[in-house]
Amino acid sequence: MARSPKLRVVPLTQERWDDFERLFGPRGACGGCWCMTPRLTSAQYAQRKGAGNRRAMRALVERGPAPGLLAYRGKEPVGWCALAPREEYVRYARSRVAKPLDARPAWMIACLFVRPDERGKGVSEALVRAAIAHAKKHGGERIEAFPVEPRAGQELVPVFAWTGIASTFTRAGFEEVARRTPTRPYLRRELGT
Repeated sequence: MARSPKLRVVPLTQERWDDFERLFGPRGACGGCWCMTPRLTSAQYAQRKGAGNRRAMRALVERGPAPGLLAYRGKEPVGWCALAPREEYVRYARSRVAKPLDARPAWMIACLFVRPDERGKGVSEALVRAAIAHAKKHGGERIEAFPVEPRAGQELVPVFAWTGIASTFTRAGFEEVARRTPTRPYLRRELGT
């Protein structure tokens, strides 16, 4: 049996836009999101859904810095992780689940998207670990996430796991610092100096 190529995770740059677009497909990953949901208010999102979100994400990529990371298996894009300093995610400032616990600056992993045929193959964990390194490299002191933690026996529909699965983050050293709903822990990892 042939081994699949190793995963490689790199920032999304202008040169990689076509790969991002191919990974997300014509629907922008999920219903025209293009990973703009956390960056916009509900009204802005409704107004830009689809092509408007695609244009907005492309503008972010062109302006820089990279709004996230792409995972590749060989030459194929297989996964995405949106991450940035918390203040870039306006929707979470008032979110019941993700509003800040304190005023300490933090980076945030806002979304994980993995190509359906690559799910369960370590792509999310590779993206989370690369996000930790990326945030630290860019001066981050801590990184936060708000993944889903399914209840025992509950089957999780992938479209509802866009913030990731809690166990992926705990394996990467995140610790629970709050829980405002039963299935959405507030996780944080200190990055040190």
